[in-house]
Amino acid sequence: MMTEPSGTAPRASAGPAAPSDQERAVRREFEEYYRSGSPPWDTGVTPPELVALVEGPDALPPGRALELGCGTGTNAIYLARHGWDVVGVDLVEAPIRQARAKAEAAGVAPRLLNGDATRLDTLEAPGPYQLFFDLSCYCGIPPHRRDAYAAGLTARAAPGARLLMFGYGPEAFDDPISGVTTDELRDRFAGWELTRTTPGTNEVPTFWFDLRRVTPGG
Repeated sequence: MMTEPSGTAPRASAGPAAPSDQERAVRREFEEYYRSGSPPWDTGVTPPELVALVEGPDALPPGRALELGCGTGTNAIYLARHGWDVVGVDLVEAPIRQARAKAEAAGVAPRLLNGDATRLDTLEAPGPYQLFFDLSCYCGIPPHRRDAYAAGLTARAAPGARLLMFGYGPEAFDDPISGVTTDELRDRFAGWELTRTTPGTNEVPTFWFDLRRVTPGG
């Protein structure tokens, strides 16, 4: 059985209307989860879906990886231990500090950056990357920033790059921001092929999405 993050994803309330208000609300929600010490997506266990990509029968050869919403570093550290050159990005500073301490204790050195996954041009994360990993980051981004997220990944994708994304369906929450669908990913990720969608096992609708960067003529 697949395992996914338990509980709920951070989401802004339905109140704020202005795009800047939505962004601030999302940031506050993330910060509150980490202050409480119980972010449901940061389980400390690497999902088997990522393990299959790294260690399975059709494993990707180690290359460069970018994790969007890396939290306290569980998956960035896992990738680094398996030979990947890893950059992890998180919107909140507190988990990045924890991730750096965990990486040092583990004897690996992923680059862990405090920043916005929709504003990669402001970070030292130029690419190209063969693998992108997103554990419920995109599905909590306000809609007006999602094109920028997709453009940032596309600009940094090596030919044939993979994006493995876990996301909540829009039906999971009663707000105007959270959730992701296959149709949305196909529309926003021009130049990518959605190769597989696998339902999760949570009580609310969740999915694993596997996308591949398509090169011209490929």
